[in-house]
Amino acid sequence: MPYQANELLLTHFKDSGIDLSNIDLQLQQVAPNSANLPLYRDMMLTVLRMAQDDSNRWNAKITLQALRELDHAFRTLERYRGRRKVTVFGSARTPLEHPMYALARELGACLTRNELMVITGAGGGIMAAAHEGAGTENSLGFNITLPFEQHANATVDGTDKLLPFHFFFIRKLFFVKEADGLVLCPGGFGTLDEALEVLTLIQTGKSPLVPVVLLDSPGGTFWRDCLAFISRQLEENHYILPRDLKLMRLVHSADEAVEEITQFYNNYHSSRWLKNQFVIRMHNPLSEAALFDAQEAFADLRLSGTFQQQADASAEHEVGSFDHLTRLTFAFTGRDQGRLRELIDFINLSENWARPEPIQTTQRARQALKAS
Repeated sequence: MPYQANELLLTHFKDSGIDLSNIDLQLQQVAPNSANLPLYRDMMLTVLRMAQDDSNRWNAKITLQALRELDHAFRTLERYRGRRKVTVFGSARTPLEHPMYALARELGACLTRNELMVITGAGGGIMAAAHEGAGTENSLGFNITLPFEQHANATVDGTDKLLPFHFFFIRKLFFVKEADGLVLCPGGFGTLDEALEVLTLIQTGKSPLVPVVLLDSPGGTFWRDCLAFISRQLEENHYILPRDLKLMRLVHSADEAVEEITQFYNNYHSSRWLKNQFVIRMHNPLSEAALFDAQEAFADLRLSGTFQQQADASAEHEVGSFDHLTRLTFAFTGRDQGRLRELIDFINLSENWARPEPIQTTQRARQALKAS
């Protein structure tokens, strides 16, 4: 959806007798073919308005540091844009001899075998184990700069796979932004903080829906007890919707964790909002029968209208690497993300895909045409 420039920013300066009309010319010289010029223009105008106010040096330093961190992370991670990634959270205090350490290492190796990169906070414990399993080439570490001595784990320390962050909030942004899936292992306050934040972002639609896996050792009760509390206190008291629990899955092996993530992308590719329409991109179109079934089975997800399926991106004028993907478009209520997860599970069932004409049938048809 095209960005609508904030003309109030430019009007603000005009009313103050300041001519900033040359900003557009400067941007054209730097990025003449960019479709993002209106966004960059408003960024520059926002900084200029801050400079005009000049109210607080601390505010200016925070803004500068945040902008620099964002720019550095964007540039670094651009190299891995074509690869799916999984963020792994868990305690930095998990010892080598703990069963979860071995399980996290196995998880890293299993993710790598399925061509998935592993993101962690670059610390020890679960983070070190997951990176050990994945290896340096398949690891990314988002470390936090602290006033006391802090070392990254051996897999990413001293490599270009390590990104240091000054601000926790920017580091958290990239943990979620870059993740095509999340695996949460047992941990302390930090792990629970990440778990609840991720679930809140997905539940409210502020972050795209991705698979969230709770991984515990066989016989472990960490996540089982957490889920029991959530069900008893949150769900039964109506603090969350019943289907919010479908936003996460409990598993007890690395293979199960990776299967949950890969199955999520079996047909589903990604999604986006296009004005008031929600667009789901799919590798394979749904069959006519499956689309018919979805109209009734998932009617509660729609504000109005029906599910519409398009063979490509022509209806939304999207150009790029996703333009060939089939689209399922509808007026999503935007509320029940757990129910949306059920729709994605339906989309991912291979029996619901439209089947291409069998090769033998196609060959016979060609032979018949030649004979005629």
